[in-house]
Amino acid sequence: MALEITDATFEEQVLKSDKPVLVDFWAAWCGPCRMVGPVIEEIATEYEGKAVVGKVDVDANQEFAAKYGVRNIPTVLMFKDGEVVGRQVGVAPKATYAEAIDGLL
Repeated sequence: MALEITDATFEEQVLKSDKPVLVDFWAAWCGPCRMVGPVIEEIATEYEGKAVVGKVDVDANQEFAAKYGVRNIPTVLMFKDGEVVGRQVGVAPKATYAEAIDGLL
């Protein structure tokens, strides 16, 4: 299951992670976000132990969404060693997210 990441936990769970991190910035009212959600959950299950997969609700947690220029949702950011190394805006097929993680492993 994908981690629920908040502004309070973002630094510890994402920026200080020793594994690649995929973060889905989303909101409950966003239709495309609801399409991506199950895909992100599948990715979280498949990459458990190899990568961190989490979700940030942008309505409740705006600090890091603003810091990383998330203007449209869903936006999925890939982090490695605390740096953004990839960005996918909008809905994408599962393979797109899997390839992004695979490229960092």
